[in-house]
Amino acid sequence: MTQSSTQGHGPSTVTVKGRAMRLRTIGFVLLAALTIWFIAANTGSVTIRLWIPNVTLPLWSVLTVTLIVGILLGLYIARRRARR
Repeated sequence: MTQSSTQGHGPSTVTVKGRAMRLRTIGFVLLAALTIWFIAANTGSVTIRLWIPNVTLPLWSVLTVTLIVGILLGLYIARRRARR
């Protein structure tokens, strides 16, 4: 990987196998891979209290739902900020 020469203009990029990639994209891919690995590694069951009922679920499903809700909330907030 070599750093491409952008002199302060535009997003930071690196060249990977002859192709320019943004550093943000590489970071996102690494974070997504770590998230998927973490969810896959946690397969035990957990008991969650939802105000009144107690629910026993596999931890990977709880983490996946939490991830999806977090992504949706992040997209919603980003869209609201973009409208301002």
